[in-house]
Amino acid sequence: MLGIHDYWLFVATGILLNLTPGQDTFFILSRSIAQGTRMGIASALGISAGSLLHTTMAAVGLSAILATSAYAFMVVKLVGAAYLVFLGVRMLMTPAVAENLASNTRANSSLVAFRDGALTNILNPKVALFFLALMPQFIDPASDTKVLAFIALGLTFIATGTIWCLVLAISAGNARDLFVRRPKMLSVVSRVAGGLFVMLGLRLAISRQ
Repeated sequence: MLGIHDYWLFVATGILLNLTPGQDTFFILSRSIAQGTRMGIASALGISAGSLLHTTMAAVGLSAILATSAYAFMVVKLVGAAYLVFLGVRMLMTPAVAENLASNTRANSSLVAFRDGALTNILNPKVALFFLALMPQFIDPASDTKVLAFIALGLTFIATGTIWCLVLAISAGNARDLFVRRPKMLSVVSRVAGGLFVMLGLRLAISRQ
């Protein structure tokens, strides 16, 4: 169908990749623990929205620019790295979360969490290259419906990824009460997560590809 072959192998591959801890995993866990399940879910949906954009770009060939232009890749990579560092520094400089639980609803709305999740995903050029590298392996080169095949595979990957991200968000959100009862522990977790994002941003910035 649509020139797609070994579909279930693609599904299995996608699930295994989704289960592998990465930047998105840490982002969702930190948001859920620090700000609650609602923020974690919003972040997860934002990440899925970013993946949807990458799928669309791959389908129409725009992501190929990142694969062929070293300059374009560098620009997107540095912007994404800077945004990760910004998020990390913001978490490090925020006062103890437990002292601001009452005000977090306004300052950290679900829309902001959704936006941050989407941007961390969109501004990671490796995600775009991942879609370009993985999906063509499961599409018949002679197919006349390559665009639809890209979209179908992309939606499949996003669906399995979203389910896993929501599981992470809800699980971490449920564990949040444990940290709320221990304000100092919650503050430490928030700062550790901030430091982790700074390191992820720096690692992305210095990576060669």
